[in-house]
Amino acid sequence: MTPASKSSPLCIHRGPNSLVNCFVASVGKGGLERPGCHNASIVGTGQLPSQNIWGYGRQGLDGYLCLIYPYLHDRCVLVMSKTIVANLRRAISGLINLKAANMRLSALVSHLALSSLAAAAAIAGHSFGPFNIISDLERRDALQNLVTWDAHSLFIRGERVMIYSGEFHPFRLPVPSLWLDVFQKVKALGFNAVSFYVNWALVEAKEGEYRADGIFDLDPFFKAAETAGIFLIARPGPYINAEVAGGGFPGRLQRLAAQLRTKSPEFLNATENYMSNIVPLIAKYQITNGGPVILYQAENEYSISNGKVPFPDGDYMQAVIDQARRLGIKVPIVNNDASKDGHNRPGTGAGEIDIYGYDAYPLGFDCSKPTSWRSDALPGDYYEVHMKNSPKTPFLINEFGGGSYDPYGGVGYDNCAALTNHEYERVFNKGTLTGGIGILNVYMLFGGTNWGNLGHSRGYTSYDYGSAIREDRYLDREKYSELKLEALFNRASPAYLVTTPGELSTSVYTDNPNIAVTPLKSNGTGDYYVVRHSDYQITTSASYKLRLPTSNGTLTVPQTNGSLTLPGRDTKIHVTDYAVGNHTMHYCTAEILTWQKVGDQTILILYSGLGEFHELAFRGSHNVTQIEGNKVSAPASSMNTVVSWTVDTKRQVIQVNNLTIYLLDRNSAYNYWVPVLPSDKNGNFGTSIMNTDAVIINGPYLVRSADVSDSTLNIQADFNKTAEFEVIGAPKGVSKLSINGKSTEFTTSKPGTWLAKPDITFPEVKLPDLKSLEWMSIDSLPELQPGYDDSQWTRAQNFTRNSVWPLNTPVSLYGGDYGFNTGTLLFRGRFNATGSETSLSMRTMGGNAFASSVWLDGTFVGATLAQANNDDATSNYTIPKLDAGTPHVLTIVVDNMGLNMDFIIGDEDMKRPRGILKYSLDTSSGGQTDIYSWKITGNLGGEDYKDHFRGPLNEGGLFVERQGYHQPDPPQDKFVKKSPFEQHDGAGIQFYAAKFALDLPAKDYDIPLSFVIDNSTAASPYHGFLYVNGFQFGKYISYLGPQTSFPVPEGILNYGGDNWVGLAVWALDKAGVSVPGLSLSARQPVLTGRQPVELVASPKWEKRTDAY
Repeated sequence: MTPASKSSPLCIHRGPNSLVNCFVASVGKGGLERPGCHNASIVGTGQLPSQNIWGYGRQGLDGYLCLIYPYLHDRCVLVMSKTIVANLRRAISGLINLKAANMRLSALVSHLALSSLAAAAAIAGHSFGPFNIISDLERRDALQNLVTWDAHSLFIRGERVMIYSGEFHPFRLPVPSLWLDVFQKVKALGFNAVSFYVNWALVEAKEGEYRADGIFDLDPFFKAAETAGIFLIARPGPYINAEVAGGGFPGRLQRLAAQLRTKSPEFLNATENYMSNIVPLIAKYQITNGGPVILYQAENEYSISNGKVPFPDGDYMQAVIDQARRLGIKVPIVNNDASKDGHNRPGTGAGEIDIYGYDAYPLGFDCSKPTSWRSDALPGDYYEVHMKNSPKTPFLINEFGGGSYDPYGGVGYDNCAALTNHEYERVFNKGTLTGGIGILNVYMLFGGTNWGNLGHSRGYTSYDYGSAIREDRYLDREKYSELKLEALFNRASPAYLVTTPGELSTSVYTDNPNIAVTPLKSNGTGDYYVVRHSDYQITTSASYKLRLPTSNGTLTVPQTNGSLTLPGRDTKIHVTDYAVGNHTMHYCTAEILTWQKVGDQTILILYSGLGEFHELAFRGSHNVTQIEGNKVSAPASSMNTVVSWTVDTKRQVIQVNNLTIYLLDRNSAYNYWVPVLPSDKNGNFGTSIMNTDAVIINGPYLVRSADVSDSTLNIQADFNKTAEFEVIGAPKGVSKLSINGKSTEFTTSKPGTWLAKPDITFPEVKLPDLKSLEWMSIDSLPELQPGYDDSQWTRAQNFTRNSVWPLNTPVSLYGGDYGFNTGTLLFRGRFNATGSETSLSMRTMGGNAFASSVWLDGTFVGATLAQANNDDATSNYTIPKLDAGTPHVLTIVVDNMGLNMDFIIGDEDMKRPRGILKYSLDTSSGGQTDIYSWKITGNLGGEDYKDHFRGPLNEGGLFVERQGYHQPDPPQDKFVKKSPFEQHDGAGIQFYAAKFALDLPAKDYDIPLSFVIDNSTAASPYHGFLYVNGFQFGKYISYLGPQTSFPVPEGILNYGGDNWVGLAVWALDKAGVSVPGLSLSARQPVLTGRQPVELVASPKWEKRTDAY
């Protein structure tokens, strides 16, 4: 039976503290009350006037009744008078017990005898006198029946499926034509889904103005997923966390009086325009409309509170769910609990979701010791926790650690990749199988870039995350290949989805107590045994034998001789009674990569570690023929056919009847790909989802896709070196091979594979020497010049709209109060000297790793270099002797490193301001000199930002940003010739720009490029801001790091024409600074079969008439 929608049942609840389990409206003595249902339309005979009802009914059945099925035909059905309450109470008294508190009907009452309305909403169902009751199955079908579930897994179009997903955020790769490239790399892993966030802050920076065009248009994202054959899990928030500024909340929410992430009408209203735009777009691409979206996540990690607000508040979560349903979401709704505490799981009442899920980051986020594994890191209670929380839904991990974030001053993402490397995946990813995982999403699979100030302050520009696919989309981490082995095995093993995990044991299934085995038992469709070290941290190998229950009794394996070997930090999955097409392996100790049925032949690919001994067996006597290699033993037996071998770098190929078995070492298996063959019905999603029709390819760096046209097998593939290309199991009826559109000759091997040698060459990549460019420079802090006119700046006001941080200054010096939510902030404070000023004390807040600088009348007073773990700083600056009665101006620069996220409910951490929190201009007598006037600026226009193409976060308040000089082709008459590699004396901010040309063979080669800053410690401390064709693609901190290499994708860079690079250098010391070096570097070119990359047409500089 398909579970019912928990977001939209009929609700009849009693008691003043009842939390209604659906979107409700309340009625009572005076007719319609106002504290009910969000945006619910009232229907009845003659159509009563449509109006909005707000709040949740809590009055109980003494005077009120809550009755609603809100999303059938997008309407709310309501009972509206006390008379009707009485009549309805009598009519259904035989069906329900009205005395029980927190009751729930899992049915909808229809054909209501509403005398005052004289109407009924006729809904099909089971008849009970004048009422119809809708069953769980019918209620779900009222929304959709294409994505359903049971306790084991999802069903998509009726097929039981394992969802293997990876996280990918389109906003972190602002080149839409590259989204397909990432999707194809995900699909090539054997994954079938991608989870994605949408960042509210990027599309509705100004209240009521939703902008999602150009690089922010998600239509190409959905279409690219369809093209690649990837399902989507949509996560639009409105809160997303995601290590982005504000957790995805627009900066203007700092001015919202209401508590964030609560049922406050003011907060919910604030989300409405964004959700009313993004959710219908997601709904348009649901599977119900032929699109790729199969799941929708409500909110994000609604899990932890500071105890100062009601939590968990089912009413709030219900409002988020109902908002999504009202706006068109029909697919199942999931959550991602940051803990395992079961928040909002099915059965919890208001706010319960359809499928419960939680996040799991076994090794946490400390990349400084990547080889150190905690002894308590591997959960042993996956299955128990799942059965406690949500036993009737699939086991879902919405975020499983596929890397880690890294802060300023951190160790770099290569260390994070090492922390979650291939060994981690073998132990921890495979460990989820012991809990019966049905939906697994790896966070992140491709991280991307925090370009244009979109990141929060605890992370730097790169969001590589140490993921399997690098930030520049390159595939050279072994963890990518290991993931492929695991995902392809899952795709080829649908019987796993009906197994039930048993208890872990160190004695029942093995002779070595240092080996731990978890059985996954089925009901006759084959069993799986997950084998790991009892102490999973150890790095040494262990030998063992297995005692495997099979359909023919318990066997001790290996049967022939010797032992099995488990290397350190490894996990193996052994199978019994495993179906391979028309064959059944009695058992197999090697690991399964995939199998395919091709005509009347079946192909099976097995792999294991080099030098290991393995066995497989079939019941009965079979002829075993060795086609390749010479190290396989298969002694004749009338009872069982047992094949044993020692794994070698040279593969072994054997034939058992019409089953061809390839025996590989793991490193060789890394080079195998299993691209899905499209079907007429489902396109690149394939003939099925589990073990779909496919072809096996050996050799390339990447195989993107395969299809058959007439008698030709067409392969789109990438190559990073000269390699032999092998087709294993060519589809029946094909006789020709095309690679990347080129007809390719091949020979046929003894096992019947096709062997080809594609014409592969690699170009010499010639890049410009950035030091030799014709650089030009301009002062980006003209505010220090005598007579500078700040009349167009915003005057500071004497109040704040920040409800969490009251003022400690006469006027607000919070950037957010004026709509300056991103990038650098500048302040100008005027005072008349008394002649006794001695020091300036100032508390500033800019986020972790921020800096601030102070000048008095153009003279440098000092700077504060905040540390990586501090988001505010209190500084004291010495003021030189001033003449009494003289006017003076303080100029202060504070960097906004990104707004805080809002992870803990009630903390309102996102409202931590950016700017000046407190100051005092102290005198020698113990008094203070009044700073009588303050002005502030940030990005030009604030929330009325100027560059709609690059979005609301790309620019800060630097002079060159306000003028747009960071964009291509700035006015050269405003600049002087000077390079960043020359010494610039004194503290200040200098901007440098240069044009350069690229002429790279991008049509045929993928050549990732990065700008690399020399991190010589000899340089004075400075912050650097890197701009490429107007996009900010780097924030560099010379004294913290760790990032020195800044990838910029093709499409932002014009690989066949002119480009502009800009570098703003903020010198934090009076000694000034020269940049030690800036260069452009390239990775090894990859001969590619991808689609051409379309240039993002970055607007050039145009004079801004209102710039100052």
